[in-house]
Amino acid sequence: MANDDLPDVRDGLTRLERVILFELHKAQQELGGQRHVPTAMLYGRVCEHIAVSVPRFQRALQRLVGQGWG
Repeated sequence: MANDDLPDVRDGLTRLERVILFELHKAQQELGGQRHVPTAMLYGRVCEHIAVSVPRFQRALQRLVGQGWG
């Protein structure tokens, strides 16, 4: 879907990036506040919302880490 790649005007996040952050936060809470979440676990949780390839997921995750979101 083309709209999944469009950044939101509010904060510049794409739908994929927003789902990554949402699932990261949920996983951190479920792991007892642990900051580090295994990438494979996060990928599986994100795939429940969006069909995304591993390379595309990794690129989005790297962008978030580079921006200080992750």
